[in-house]
Amino acid sequence: MRIDIPLSCPVPLKHSTVQLAHGGGGRLMRQLIEEVFLEPLPASPLMERHDSAVVPLGAERLALTTDSYVVTPRFFPGGDIGRLAVYGTVNDLAMAGARPLYLSAGFILEEGLALEELRRVVASLREAARECGVRLVTGDTKVVDRGKADGLFLNTTGVGRVPSGRSVHPLRVRPGDVVLVSGDVGRHGIAVLSVREGIAFETPIQSDCAPLTPLVEALFDAGVDVHCLRDTTRGGLASALNEIALDGGVGLVLEESAVPVDEGVEGACELLGLDPLYVACEGRMVAFVPAPQAEAALKALRGHPLGAGAARIGRVTEAHPGQVSLRTRLGGHRLLDLLSGEQLPRIC
Repeated sequence: MRIDIPLSCPVPLKHSTVQLAHGGGGRLMRQLIEEVFLEPLPASPLMERHDSAVVPLGAERLALTTDSYVVTPRFFPGGDIGRLAVYGTVNDLAMAGARPLYLSAGFILEEGLALEELRRVVASLREAARECGVRLVTGDTKVVDRGKADGLFLNTTGVGRVPSGRSVHPLRVRPGDVVLVSGDVGRHGIAVLSVREGIAFETPIQSDCAPLTPLVEALFDAGVDVHCLRDTTRGGLASALNEIALDGGVGLVLEESAVPVDEGVEGACELLGLDPLYVACEGRMVAFVPAPQAEAALKALRGHPLGAGAARIGRVTEAHPGQVSLRTRLGGHRLLDLLSGEQLPRIC
C-alpha cells in the first residue's frame, strides 16, 4: 500500500517566498527569524531567542509569550487545538521559569465552520486553562472568507510571573551540566500524523500534549539549580538541543540508547522513515542541571505522573560549541544537525 505523506526535505537554498519548511523548527526557520525578524527588530528580549521574553515591571519580572496554532486535524488522539493552545503557551512561560497567570485567545474563523465544533474547541480551551490555573482574560474574533483559513486558527498570548532568584536561560548552560528529558519523545507528531493520513497502528498512539508547569515547579521545590529548560515541540528533541547548543555556545553529547522512545512510536517511525529524535512533542521538556544535582532532579521529575519516564540522556562539553553529537547504540558518533526542511507540517 502506498502512503503519500508530505515528508519534504528541501536543501537549505535561499527562497524568495515562504515555504512550509520555514515553520518546521529547523535550519530554514532559524534563518527566517534571523534575517526577516531579528535584523530589523533588534530589541534585546527578541535577540535572546528564549521561549518567553522576561521583562521588568517595577520590582517584579514578568514573562510574556505568544504562539499561534494551525494544527490539522483539530482533534487528535490525546488532545485538540484548544488544549494545545493553552498547554503550548503555558509551557513557553514555564520554560522561562515563570508561573503562568493570564492568557488571551485570538480566533481566526473561516466562513462555514460548524458552530458545534467551535463550541467544543472553546470548552476544551476553558477546561485546559482551569487545569493549568490560568485565567483567560481577553480575546479577539475574526471571520474570513470561505477557503481562506482552513476552518480555524488560534493564537494565544500568555503572561506569567518569574519568582525572585530564578534565572533560566541558554547562556547559563555550562560544560559538565547533564541533560535530562521528562519522558519518551515523538508521541505528538505521530499521533497527529496517524489521524491526518488515516494510518491505523496496532497500538493507538496518544499525543503527549500536557502542561509542564508541575514538573518545573517540582525541580525548583527540590532545590535544583536549573540552568536551562526547553520544550521539545517543532523539530523535536534534536532541534531543541541544537537551539540550546547554538544559543548557549556549548557542545552537547547525546546518548542514543538513553533516549526514551515508546515502542509504538519507534515502530511507526521505522515504517514511515522518520527519526523520532526530530518528531514533535507537546508535553515533554529537556532540563540542563549541574551534574551533582542530576539524581535529585530525576527524582523530582519522576515524582510526578507527567515525568515518570524522565531520563538522563546527555552531557554538555567544551568541545565543538554549537554542535550536538549523537553517540549511537553501536558506540559511534554522528552529528545531530538542525533539519534542513520540514518533516511533518501543521502539527501544532
